[in-house]
Amino acid sequence: MASTSRFEFATATRIVFGSHIAEKELRAIVDSLGITKPFVVTGTASRYELLLKTLPAYEVFEVHGEPTVAIATAGTRQAVTAGCDGVIGIGGGSALDVGKVIAALITNGGEPLDYMEVVGRGKKVTKPSSPYIAVPTTAGTGAEVTRNGVLCSPEHRVKASIRAATMLPTVALVDPALTLSLSPAATASTGLDAFTQCLEPFISCLANPLTDAIAKEGLRHGARSLLQAVQHGDDLNAREGMALCSLFGGLSLANAKLGAVHGFAGVLGGWCPGAPHGAICAVLLPYVIAVNAKALKDRASDSPLLSRYDEFAQIITQRVDATCEDGVKWIQDLCQQLDVPKLSTYGLKEEDLAVVVEKAAKSSSMKGNSLLLTVEELTAILRAAL
Repeated sequence: MASTSRFEFATATRIVFGSHIAEKELRAIVDSLGITKPFVVTGTASRYELLLKTLPAYEVFEVHGEPTVAIATAGTRQAVTAGCDGVIGIGGGSALDVGKVIAALITNGGEPLDYMEVVGRGKKVTKPSSPYIAVPTTAGTGAEVTRNGVLCSPEHRVKASIRAATMLPTVALVDPALTLSLSPAATASTGLDAFTQCLEPFISCLANPLTDAIAKEGLRHGARSLLQAVQHGDDLNAREGMALCSLFGGLSLANAKLGAVHGFAGVLGGWCPGAPHGAICAVLLPYVIAVNAKALKDRASDSPLLSRYDEFAQIITQRVDATCEDGVKWIQDLCQQLDVPKLSTYGLKEEDLAVVVEKAAKSSSMKGNSLLLTVEELTAILRAAL
């Protein structure tokens, strides 16, 4: 992973960031893209009444709970029937991911399982998506700048992505003020996901100089803003810090991948319905870091990635002498302050570990881990988080 190696960086065509700008700028963005009837994918439409009033005639599709194959299929059918010529996702990761998938299916046809990784039929998304505007109202997934939409397939008990460069949103409109009403619990869960999505790309085997700079800045914002945003939800500076952490995490993961935390999280999200994605990531994160660092020391002691395990600790603790162990403890302390539960709380049992490890090993995110972990190492991580 030499800094001179070839790399690419792709993101949304346009990113617009600023507090209290969504109501002022959404309509102009819609008009600039030539959208005459947008298909609005959101959680509860009544929450965004003032924002929606700025739009021309539109069709609404609400997403409640985890995004599933069936939900994306129903949304696509409604969008096509209504004759919509663009999609706006307003909400958390679920709404943004479903909107992204619908925008792709409008132009590519077919159904989600035609294109899904791991459990799908292997078909590729080839045509550009319908114009898509992503408006996040949580600071977590960074889905406003990623090229994939994550769906749950209950029949396979797994979450998996539809992924293509053509699925990158046309415009990401990031207004941190939209996150001010987020509950402490939701702020914690989504924020922990954002933090993880800055850390994993930084220690990824596919990291590059551009993602490094962005991921490190995201870690700084997340480390100083997350607890403050949870405890003082009306602090706009903290909300802006977490919105940047989320945005920077999305930019990083889309171009450097993630790692074992998200490799597990995709499987566990399907295996343990209702478990918050961010909480799953948080409880796994310290154990993944510890196992990765030990594996690098044992099997690849000359890897340039090894020094990053101390560097990330120095960033989040703001101590120049911090080591990887200090970083692990900092994360564990944060999880304790935020009451992050163990995986057994969501129904995971010892007898489930072998199947979860087998499924996680096949995930796309695992390809970005610092190095290939053994079945024994993966099982040890799960058992520690149990």
